[in-house]
Amino acid sequence: MSGDTELGMSMLDQVYGPGFSENLPADRSPMLEKTVDHLFGEIWSRPALSVRDRRLLVIGATAALGRADLIQIQAQGALANDEFTAEELREAVLHLHYYVGWGNGTQVNNGVEAALRLHETKEQK
Repeated sequence: MSGDTELGMSMLDQVYGPGFSENLPADRSPMLEKTVDHLFGEIWSRPALSVRDRRLLVIGATAALGRADLIQIQAQGALANDEFTAEELREAVLHLHYYVGWGNGTQVNNGVEAALRLHETKEQK
């Protein structure tokens, strides 16, 4: 395993929660390889921004796409790492509505609320 791969796997666990990288397929496609080695091993690991800062940027960019599924993944990671409270995530949803349009904002809300439901279920166990 290269240094970028090791760092990328470690960053995946920092971003999405402990053990996340263990769920990746052993036989990595070129896209997955670049995601791990470059995006997480070289970009997410840069020191100038925290994981929380980078997550906010990703949530904003993803909000513009209207992708509830990707927002949910980011919100789950944020909750797993205690980066945001439910109140802060919901405030971000409201704020983003005005910048990404109501339809996309609704998808952001759907992703955040799905993540919050999963998080609450895990806390109750």
